[in-house]
Amino acid sequence: MTGGAGPGASFDPDRIAALRARFGNPGGAPPVVAPTGPDAVAGFRQIWPRAGAVILGFVGSLYLIEGVDQIDDRRLDQAGIKPHELDGLSGIVWAPVLHQGWDHLMSNTLPLLILGFLVLLSGILRGLAATAVIWVVAGLGTWLTGASGTVHIGASSLVFGWLTYLICRGWFARNVGQILIGLVVGAVYGSLLWGVLPGQPGISWQGHLFGAMGGVLAGWVLSGDARRKRRGDEVGEVASPR
Repeated sequence: MTGGAGPGASFDPDRIAALRARFGNPGGAPPVVAPTGPDAVAGFRQIWPRAGAVILGFVGSLYLIEGVDQIDDRRLDQAGIKPHELDGLSGIVWAPVLHQGWDHLMSNTLPLLILGFLVLLSGILRGLAATAVIWVVAGLGTWLTGASGTVHIGASSLVFGWLTYLICRGWFARNVGQILIGLVVGAVYGSLLWGVLPGQPGISWQGHLFGAMGGVLAGWVLSGDARRKRRGDEVGEVASPR
């Protein structure tokens, strides 16, 4: 083999480094490095009490609202989603915090506490953003597809949304830890997903279905940074000399 005149411009190390910086870290912002080891443990210790306080506060407020509803002869329930009616659109805001009696609320309590806590562990703001997406998608879907003359209430739309969010977010982000959490959650609560099918009278399957769809959408949207970073890393690997 004879020697050439040296590597061509396409294999210039400085050019390759510039390409990796451009595609792997757009905008020149410093890369976000996930904490590991003691830093990760310290971060978990900081966030879990806050996540617990937020979800306990939310569920506690549901019991307070239901108490007021009972005193008021359950008139608050009429503020739920009324499909196809313009004044029923406001129910999108109120439906997840209203319940048709104590039994309805208590049946939602444990999954709300567990799934809500797990969602918030990924970050309070991220968890609240996921909840907002689920809240709106579930409400709009129910308003568009529910039967006329009905009123839809209950936090089960959040339960279904949080469930699918936890199951799918790790796959979108290619995060092993989140995938494992999703597998455990799916094994424990996955049977709930049968509730997206119609058939049970008095059950808002539309809220369940669109809540679950909202959870998938939230998982996709909120994993955007991880997906962009992964694409950037792949571009960097292609640009590297072999």
